[in-house]
Amino acid sequence: MELEELQEQERMRPQRGSIEASDSFSVAPPGYGLTMDNTRWAWGKPPRVVDPQQALDKAVSTVDTPKIKKEMMKLLVVGASVEALVEGYIYQQFTQGEFTPDVGLLIKAPLAMHIAATAEQENVPYRFFENSDAMDENTMDDKTFFSMMKANNPAMFEYVSETINEGIRRGNAPEKVQDNFIGMDSGE
Repeated sequence: MELEELQEQERMRPQRGSIEASDSFSVAPPGYGLTMDNTRWAWGKPPRVVDPQQALDKAVSTVDTPKIKKEMMKLLVVGASVEALVEGYIYQQFTQGEFTPDVGLLIKAPLAMHIAATAEQENVPYRFFENSDAMDENTMDDKTFFSMMKANNPAMFEYVSETINEGIRRGNAPEKVQDNFIGMDSGE
């Protein structure tokens, strides 16, 4: 009976090298990479450029070279966003040890504006952001805005409420009164 049980257990054991046989706890603990010498990578050494203005000047001169400019305009025509091009450039320069991520973040906006201006000069259609609703993401709706105003700045809420009510009394009523914040006092 014992031999059959051992054979059954052996058949049920996961094969060596399979996902089932891997131990989820046999990984390096968080922060382990910070204890290792990273100078073998370019980003682990001091950056070549620390001044954001120098980094931006180099970036602009790079994207203005005819070959890169032509390829960049092709990418914009096929739908790549200016944001993606800039982030790709910054990542590449960081991994090559040219500058640190904070310098990259400082040059991100001016470099994006330069690329967009170049596209407009060349009459090339472009998307500025990767997401079409990037400027609308994480925005506060009116109901939340006025609820927060009522809780945190009641004097301002009262002033705005009275100003709106005064306008309504004078005949300047909004089209949909039930959707505005005036009815919030009654808990609607």
